[in-house]
Amino acid sequence: MKYANYPSLEGRSVFVTGGSSGIGGDIVEAFARQGAKVAFTGRNAESAAKVVAAASAVGPAPLFLQSEASDVAALQAALAQAVAAHGDINVLINNVANDQRHDLMDVTVEDFDWRVAVNLRPHVFAAQAVVPGMRRMGGGAIVNLGSISWMMKGKGYPLYATCKAATVGLTRSLARDLGPDNIRVNTLTPGWIMTEKQLTQWVDAEGERALDANQCLPGRIKGADVANMALFLSADDSCMVTAQDFVVDAGWT
Repeated sequence: MKYANYPSLEGRSVFVTGGSSGIGGDIVEAFARQGAKVAFTGRNAESAAKVVAAASAVGPAPLFLQSEASDVAALQAALAQAVAAHGDINVLINNVANDQRHDLMDVTVEDFDWRVAVNLRPHVFAAQAVVPGMRRMGGGAIVNLGSISWMMKGKGYPLYATCKAATVGLTRSLARDLGPDNIRVNTLTPGWIMTEKQLTQWVDAEGERALDANQCLPGRIKGADVANMALFLSADDSCMVTAQDFVVDAGWT
């Protein structure tokens, strides 16, 4: 297959949270292929090194900034480092999340706070940090990663699903507030993506049957399929697109 090239992304400063593996890693590589200057956060330095190697093979070497998603101060510091290295951020991809399974009856106050701190809070504070620079440049693009989990009434992760549903509200609110500054905000909602984590932890024979039964399209969705949509939503080609939710789930929902 042949994929699009977006000239407007070449040389732009892009920041991806949670880019050291999975969908985030594919997004980092996709932007590097477009010639963008990418910085990304993540916890696992070994995994991040693989992303850096893959991205460097197709475009400018990305900058890895090791950071814990729930640590707002560390996130803000990473964003400042990215700006120092690449200039004001044109594109923010709020990807970081943790879909660890949990039961309502086992949730504690501390557990609740941690899940929100990983799955929603970073989106807010990353956006807050990049807006001044985007205003200076006359605009920018923010893409918040959602999930079909709450749309399909998935079981076993009520707080994760709640945070992902809240992401849509955050997108629409920020799109209205930041629109006058020519800052576009959209949600990108993946279906069940066949990342290494999903394949090793959750995809079993029952899961394969569910994919075949619920997807309109045959085959399996890859992180690169989500990354391709992230590119479009970040490029000038989507200059009049904001406050929307783009679902990449092969027609499940």
